Amino acid sequence: MSYNPILIVAGEPNSIFLEIYFKTLNKIKIKRPLILIASNEIVKLHMKKLKFKKKIKILGDKEYLSSKLNNKSINLINVNYKTNEAFGKISSKSNNYIENCFETAFKIIKKTNIDSLITGPISKKTFLKKKYLGITEYLSKKFKVKKSAMLIFNKKLSVCPLTTHLPLKFVSKKLSKNLLIEKVVLLNDFYKKKFKITPKIAVLGLNPHCESIDKFNEDEKILRPSIKYLQKINYKVFGPFPADTIFLKSNTNKFNIILGMYHDQVLTPMKALFEYDAINITLGLPFLRISPDHGPNEKMLGKNISSPLSLIKAISFLEKY
Repeated sequence: MSYNPILIVAGEPNSIFLEIYFKTLNKIKIKRPLILIASNEIVKLHMKKLKFKKKIKILGDKEYLSSKLNNKSINLINVNYKTNEAFGKISSKSNNYIENCFETAFKIIKKTNIDSLITGPISKKTFLKKKYLGITEYLSKKFKVKKSAMLIFNKKLSVCPLTTHLPLKFVSKKLSKNLLIEKVVLLNDFYKKKFKITPKIAVLGLNPHCESIDKFNEDEKILRPSIKYLQKINYKVFGPFPADTIFLKSNTNKFNIILGMYHDQVLTPMKALFEYDAINITLGLPFLRISPDHGPNEKMLGKNISSPLSLIKAISFLEKY
């Protein structure tokens, strides 16, 4: 088997990610070596707080390329961050540290054939500072990718928002035929490449019941013509469907993906259906990036009660595909 490690950026130091990382190491057997990019000091603080014991192997220059790596210890690329506030409040104090962790991962990906990256949660408010709508856009900018998509994946049903963390008052202005086609093509190509199937995609309307009292109805003027065009060029795309009934079991059984117009339109029902049994995949990058489908959750920090299921699913996905 060729050497094929998984890079993991721990993200926000005041988050539950290291807790679920430790739990994952205890719960499942992982074939591919995991390489954690984080502060040694932060990792040790979390291990002490959570009473987790495992040897830490700090990797030297290019030691991450060694074929002898395994998961008997925590393989760590240390990014310096001196603090005793690993269980404090999220703030901009950690921004430079988080940026350095990401940049370390980017350099490795660009210099090697390592093509799998898991990212821990960050605070959009403090880290992205309104420069990017989310990590999807942040990564796309760093790798000069113009077309990307957020896929919240579960093997039974996945969802994709046409717009990501955009305020609702801007969503209708963002909708266009080109944007819908862009997302459908990315979704279709990903499913064909990874799962060898042409996915059936349901497109949701923007307005309640796909109706509007306004003279300009986005569902009729933008979405329906775009869907008809995609059908003509042999994409399995259907809709627009009213968002209030599409997630009924009798409807979801008909589709692989539900494509919504905005973030909460599809992520809210997705999390109600599957809770932590889903992962966030960024489509369009020159590597496979996945993150657990939850945020830093600082309210549960250090309590040792967080579920590692989403991270387990992320690693399992990368091992399989």
